[in-house]
Amino acid sequence: MKPKQSAHKNRQRDLFRPELTKIIDPGHGLVKLAKVVNWDRMDEVFGQTYCPDNGRPGVSTRLMVSLHYLKFSYNLSDDDVVSGWVENPYWQYLSGMQFFEHDPPIDPSSMSRWRKRIGEAGAEELLKETIAAGLKIKAVKPHQLKRVNVDTTVQEKDIRFPTDARLYDRARQKLVDAAKQRGIALRQNYNRNAKQFLAQQSRYAHARQMKRARRCTRKLKTYLGRVIRDIERKSQHPDEALKSLLTIGTRIFHQQRKDKNKIYSVHEPAVECISKGKAHKRYEFGCKISVAATSRGGWFVGAKAVHGNPYDGHTLKDALKQVEQIAHPPEHVFVDMGYRGHGYSGKVDVHVDKRRRGRTAKSLWRWMKRRAAVEPGIGHLKQEHRMDRCRLKGTLGDCINAILSAAGMNFRKLLRWAADFLYQFYFRLLFYQRSDTLTGIVIK
Repeated sequence: MKPKQSAHKNRQRDLFRPELTKIIDPGHGLVKLAKVVNWDRMDEVFGQTYCPDNGRPGVSTRLMVSLHYLKFSYNLSDDDVVSGWVENPYWQYLSGMQFFEHDPPIDPSSMSRWRKRIGEAGAEELLKETIAAGLKIKAVKPHQLKRVNVDTTVQEKDIRFPTDARLYDRARQKLVDAAKQRGIALRQNYNRNAKQFLAQQSRYAHARQMKRARRCTRKLKTYLGRVIRDIERKSQHPDEALKSLLTIGTRIFHQQRKDKNKIYSVHEPAVECISKGKAHKRYEFGCKISVAATSRGGWFVGAKAVHGNPYDGHTLKDALKQVEQIAHPPEHVFVDMGYRGHGYSGKVDVHVDKRRRGRTAKSLWRWMKRRAAVEPGIGHLKQEHRMDRCRLKGTLGDCINAILSAAGMNFRKLLRWAADFLYQFYFRLLFYQRSDTLTGIVIK
């Protein structure tokens, strides 16, 4: 059924519980943001994903939206943000509570199910609301949305570093567990021998005894092939889950070093190996992310996961389309030299960076040099807003994590702006009162 209404709309008082408005400071940044965000619009947008007359009432939309803003603003897991919600009255006020609550509002697993429900389009609505709230309180200026910097980065997946030995053993272990769940009696599962050979392979590789390490790797590959053939013989018509595991295991068994579209993780087969030319990290395992931020202010107006490791220039069209949906159609876009030959043809003027100014106008050259301002923004996304390692499952998890990371950074900037604005306002008011007292003039 449709989600429940927020508790703050209930005006009935409780004699034995204190109201949050009597506990919190009305000048806190979260209190101000709670009044700025358009919660009614959120209820309308996300209410369409629920069945109107089936099942029990869903969790309040304002509560789920607030928890996700807080999760990606403060770099917390689902469990941590729910446990922190119980201790923080400002978080409860933001989520629409009327009284201070001592119990967790939901089970943390509800957040993952809600993310799957809203999908990538719902995550874009959360990012869009941060820009709308910024325009409402004048933290984001309309002229800032006219010029946008676009760049790409890699969002790594939360997987182990892939080696052949680990992949062979992990695929064999998954197939053995799947066969046991389905009652398929294998001739041999190789659990004890594979564990020993995997440990030996790691020790030999560490000691640079590569011939012995390769011998252990070949043995693990042999074990994987035997388990695959044994399951195929004894299960003529496997179900979809087992068929998918057999396909992944077969691909791992046959893939060679120089093959394309290899599998680097059994539970995340869509992970790609991307090389960005970094000296400290030659290869990164995840997916490419196209981000867009305003040239002034550094407000993120787009973040899109692009799978297949395409050329940077070919991601520009989809990135600009997302920017138009979230914020406003920009007039100028600034990109680095990796976008040469992008092939974009539209109303937006695309300026590709170059080494020398040449005949470029001085005013335009200054904006082109500000393209590098997106780089520290990407660093903040990774270090403080959960884009360093994507812990959400599948390709949908990559898309949602990238967009919500940008939304979390915008929300945190709005919170800082509101706190600084209120501090400056009260400081100036106090300064004027003191100056009037010293001069003997009292203004009422």
